[in-house]
Amino acid sequence: MVLDNLTKSLLKEIAGLHELTNGAYSFRKNGKSLINSTNNIKIDKKKDKPGINIYVSSNCKNEVCHIPVVVTEDGLFDIVYNDFYIEDGASVTIVAGCGVHSDGVSGHNGVHSLYVGKNANVEYVENHMASGKSNKQELNPITNIVLEEGATLTMKTTQIGGVTYSNRYTKAVLKQGATLTVREKILTSRFEVAKTKFDIKLKGKDSKCNIVSRSVAKDESEQIFKSNLIGENICFGRVECDGILLNNAVIISEPKVSCKNKDAELSHEASIGKIAGDQLTKLMTMGLTEQQAENKIIEGFLK
Repeated sequence: MVLDNLTKSLLKEIAGLHELTNGAYSFRKNGKSLINSTNNIKIDKKKDKPGINIYVSSNCKNEVCHIPVVVTEDGLFDIVYNDFYIEDGASVTIVAGCGVHSDGVSGHNGVHSLYVGKNANVEYVENHMASGKSNKQELNPITNIVLEEGATLTMKTTQIGGVTYSNRYTKAVLKQGATLTVREKILTSRFEVAKTKFDIKLKGKDSKCNIVSRSVAKDESEQIFKSNLIGENICFGRVECDGILLNNAVIISEPKVSCKNKDAELSHEASIGKIAGDQLTKLMTMGLTEQQAENKIIEGFLK
């Protein structure tokens, strides 16, 4: 598999890689994969459908596993099913994401299932982007999460531009003392559409979930955010979604909480607005143009 300049550029954007590392990775390009395992992270190709199984040993401490996907072939809509089995007490960072570059219809669907063992600690990073002349590039990630007792998962997702249509769905079950933290950042422009949905079941006693979504919608783009926190035990959950609206864009935010236990503490907050004029004025007095000032504010908001 040739890592040409375009592939390297996409890898850098979605995974922070200039080259493939010596660590654990599964790099997928246009439906073909390169895989490398380590002593503590074993990666196997699935035999019944496209995708991989990733086994993280309890001996794994603060290691990184990269699983980026690149699509550069016009007319290709790639799909993978990746299952992660993380043993009790393991600590691992998983860097996923997809970069699409084409002049025709193309895209990627990633169905990821994470089974996180007791007291394990996982950081899951997923970056999406698209480039090229195409006006139809889709990315539709699905993430299924099961957190066993005392497990912790921090999920950082970013859609950094160019994706024509995305439909992101995350479903999670949290058992006793488990913690899920989500940090989502989305930027849309032109006629792009981005949809996000969370269904989180706080099943175990003292489980916790905190979701923070920040988004910027420009031009004629549209964003739809939906979430449902379901408290079935003594638990704590909060959803916060903040959006900046520019031009003729649309943002629809529908956070929801469902309490099924009198000791569940669940809350949500949604805020959508424009960039404050005094912020623009302050930056423009420092020598920035209005467009430069706007870009600076957006950059800080999504940081």
